[in-house]
Amino acid sequence: MSAIEAEKLNLLDLDRERLVEFFAQLGEKPFRARQILQWIHQRGVTDFDGMTDLSQGLRERLKALATIQSPRVIREQLSADGTIKWLLSVSGGSAVETVFIPEARRGTLCISSQVGCMLNCTFCSTATQGFKRNLSTAEIIGQVFHAVQQLASGRFGERRVTNVVFMGMGEPLLNLVGVQPALNLLRDDLAYGLAARRVTISTAGVVPGLEQLGQGVEFALAVSLHAPDDELRSKLVPLNRKYPVAELLEACKRYVRGNKRRTVTFEYTMIDGVNDGRAQAKGLVRVLNGLPCKINLIPFNPFPGTPFRPSTPEAIYEFQKITRASGIITTVRKTRGEDIDAACGQLVGKLLSPSERRRTVQEQLARQAMSA
Repeated sequence: MSAIEAEKLNLLDLDRERLVEFFAQLGEKPFRARQILQWIHQRGVTDFDGMTDLSQGLRERLKALATIQSPRVIREQLSADGTIKWLLSVSGGSAVETVFIPEARRGTLCISSQVGCMLNCTFCSTATQGFKRNLSTAEIIGQVFHAVQQLASGRFGERRVTNVVFMGMGEPLLNLVGVQPALNLLRDDLAYGLAARRVTISTAGVVPGLEQLGQGVEFALAVSLHAPDDELRSKLVPLNRKYPVAELLEACKRYVRGNKRRTVTFEYTMIDGVNDGRAQAKGLVRVLNGLPCKINLIPFNPFPGTPFRPSTPEAIYEFQKITRASGIITTVRKTRGEDIDAACGQLVGKLLSPSERRRTVQEQLARQAMSA
């Protein structure tokens, strides 16, 4: 992107409400926002000259004031199982990873919300790389824009994005400024038009962010639990020291209360000899009692330098048998894209030092608490 383009307003940053405000400042009617949404997100048009139902004068003004700029592709990798991983360039010399997972009846796009992650979960490769910054809305929704356009080209056969999950790099609830408008665009019928059950926010348990986001547009919630008690979870997910299990589960209960369509999926990474025993399975059943939910067991994906190993298939089966016997729907996630490091917990980048990460997470949590 040129220096001149960098000074322009990137329209990928704007959801419908903000587009209406933008056009009002130009003296234009609200329907211009609807037109632009469809041109960009549904037709993939980024050249204002191609937006033929806009007047020539408006097109010239838009060219002077705005741009439509998605992240640039650095590298594309295709797994033997059909999974696609894109390494995308974002401003400041950073990069994020986006993964498309094709299945028989759906195509799931896993997107990033931050450059790296500040939460330092001990079983996650992304966390070992540190943290640099939050992504803008344009950098978040730009991942979806890129994937939709690439799949529409036919290069990968008859594939399309049917589901979007915020399960890539970063903690989305520590970047609500960027995530909320992107979420609005994903749900907007004039943009991507995805149903609530097809857009999933995954969080390690940022309670204030969950409370704030839960008051807006509908989405599916996934909580990275990984342990049923504070002692073990604090070792695996350091954020638990600030928002312990009981407080997190109370927030989840408030999220589903009064809305029968809402449930919570609890993600549970299965680590050999750490959290995969019968005692942990029974503890999980106990703490989730009465909460509308399901459990998604995720086989641990190893990475260089980790002391952990994946649970055996037998241990996963026994764990699942215990939780299912309690009446909780329990699935086992199939590992995809492992040969290109695109599996859960394997996304990486060049980021901040551990001391900088600790300071940044404290600052982010403080801001979230003030805005909640």
